[in-house]
Amino acid sequence: MKRMVNATTAALCIGLALMWLGGCKKSTSSGDQDTSEIIVGEYASLTGTTATFGNSTHRGTQMAIDDANAAGGVNGRKLRLVTEDDQSKPDIARTVVTRLITQEKAVAILGEVASTRSMAAAPVCQQYKVPMISPSSTNPAVTDAGDYIFRVCFTDDFQAAVVAHFAYDQGFRKVAIFKDIKNDYSVAFAANFGAEIKRLGGTVAAEQFFQEGDTDFKAQLTTLASAKPDAVLVPGYYSEVGTIARQAREVGLKAPLLGGDGWDSPKLVPGAGGPGGALEGCFFSNHYFSSELKEEVTQTFLGAFRKKYQLDPDALAALGYDAARLLVDALKRAGTTDRAKLRDAIAATKDFPGVTGKITLDAKRNARKAALILKVEGDKFRVYKSYTPEQIGQ
Repeated sequence: MKRMVNATTAALCIGLALMWLGGCKKSTSSGDQDTSEIIVGEYASLTGTTATFGNSTHRGTQMAIDDANAAGGVNGRKLRLVTEDDQSKPDIARTVVTRLITQEKAVAILGEVASTRSMAAAPVCQQYKVPMISPSSTNPAVTDAGDYIFRVCFTDDFQAAVVAHFAYDQGFRKVAIFKDIKNDYSVAFAANFGAEIKRLGGTVAAEQFFQEGDTDFKAQLTTLASAKPDAVLVPGYYSEVGTIARQAREVGLKAPLLGGDGWDSPKLVPGAGGPGGALEGCFFSNHYFSSELKEEVTQTFLGAFRKKYQLDPDALAALGYDAARLLVDALKRAGTTDRAKLRDAIAATKDFPGVTGKITLDAKRNARKAALILKVEGDKFRVYKSYTPEQIGQ
């Protein structure tokens, strides 16, 4: 009898202990709130040829995540941004995004700036059905990867058409093109610009190409100069544009140069010889310019960014901020981190108050927004003109 009582007592003690331990474990029942961190992945060119792109974007992205956490997080959960450096290389972009999804268990991915790298990584996100939001990849093919791929910027078919309309409006009817043949952004921009300038009644007088990393452009620029163009489109990145501009002037090519948002960098003017140098009086299209946007959300962002980083935010920082804030908003609206439901919430975004303007995502998951034309004056840029999609018939 004593042995039976001991056994019964022991069993009772074990049962009580298990019940106690069970009560200490985090419940996973549907009635209890999940308080674990929400992992958001980011891939960016923190080093390499376009490092200013990645670092600017990361600052904006991190600030948006910090702001969300300071306001209480999302549905009672804090966010954690896990950032990977893709070193400005498409193959590494694909690798780090795979790691963010499979190892870090990111519920969504933010990035990239460069279209070539977004196009390398987007199929990975689509394969795993993880929403990806690019802040500023403008090649139209980026979102063609599938229904989990989004962007908060306009696309190159629109941006290039804006630059073509601007050129035509300025009287630049005979335009040459100098494109980066290995860069998806540059190739798409050149193609769309060429088609639109011809539709408007202008001509493409000559076309030459280069590759990222080249340093001697004089032979191609001499050929372009012989065509005597009114302007030259250089739809590349700041990393080459400064040198191209300097060498263009050296071979006697005096026509103004035109570009796109790939020019936006604090290194652009120094690369062209500094204020009053080879890019003086040239023009490029862009998404945003801080001094011209007076909306309260934009001015609040400007003040907070300057306080946090002691810098003025460029368009890439602003777009990074918008991409992350839109994701946070979609997480709140979805009420869950379920990837399919999150995808649907992002797709339903309408009139989101971004610091770069209101964002509505269309059926192709692209943002419909206006574009600015900036003029290089000294070491500054100023807004010269702006175009809405309606103004150019889009």
